Amino acid sequence: MIELEDVPELRDPVMIAAFEGWNDAGEAATAAIEHLAEVWNAEPVAAIDPEDYYDFQVNRPRVVLEDGQRRISWPTTRILLATSTSMDRDVILVQGIEPSTRWRSFTIELLEFAQQMGVGTFITVGALLADVPHTRPIPITVTSDHEDVIHRFDLEPSKYEGPTGIVGVLADAATQAGLPSLSVWAAVPHYAGGTPSPKATLGLVSRIEELLDTTLPHGDLSDQARAWEHGVDELAESDDEVAEYVQSLEQAQDTAELPEASGEAIAREFERYLRRRGDEPPAG
Repeated sequence: MIELEDVPELRDPVMIAAFEGWNDAGEAATAAIEHLAEVWNAEPVAAIDPEDYYDFQVNRPRVVLEDGQRRISWPTTRILLATSTSMDRDVILVQGIEPSTRWRSFTIELLEFAQQMGVGTFITVGALLADVPHTRPIPITVTSDHEDVIHRFDLEPSKYEGPTGIVGVLADAATQAGLPSLSVWAAVPHYAGGTPSPKATLGLVSRIEELLDTTLPHGDLSDQARAWEHGVDELAESDDEVAEYVQSLEQAQDTAELPEASGEAIAREFERYLRRRGDEPPAG
């Protein structure tokens, strides 16, 4: 861990983490963290040394200009601190890229930092491609394997079995360490998952608000979400097969009994997602 700033004593901190790559359909999860960092004026306090965890041929460093000077920006996972949250607690945001290697060491390092900071709740955020219509509210699923958390928020444990990403590994490690954790996932329409999905980001931010019992400014997320939906509407209208498929998804969701509220929903959506990808995790 590379310390960038001294961290003061924190007030009942919660850690919220999202990662680019396999866990981030429509870039919705990482965009949610970026939004939280912006509205809370979060400042970077630490970073994980990228040399140990990233393949730089997969996630290449970038040349950037700062004050007229060229420098190398290395891909890594940054840790930001928000102390102006209008809550009686501070928030640690983890903004990163799914590591290329040594996942167990990465997980241990991040959770040790959380324990040192006195984190009392760990929230992982993800997004997956799913058979859902873009015209309906984005399904947001919240699960936990911690009994107290399940009862407190009236959740269900996840019943998903299959390949997982770093978000799943971190959630499991937090449970094994006795750290109360929740996993928040957005289901992004798979036929519109090739571009950023602000509607899914807005859904994640709104659900995090509920979990933290706070209110956050949404900025232009609502306008972006409407523009995104309008753009996908135009795509569907230009193709009869896509329009018919969207209509079938709308009918299925309208007649189902809140499938997005079921702990089994995320398992079904993952299974469909993996079948479309040939049962192989996509490249990060």
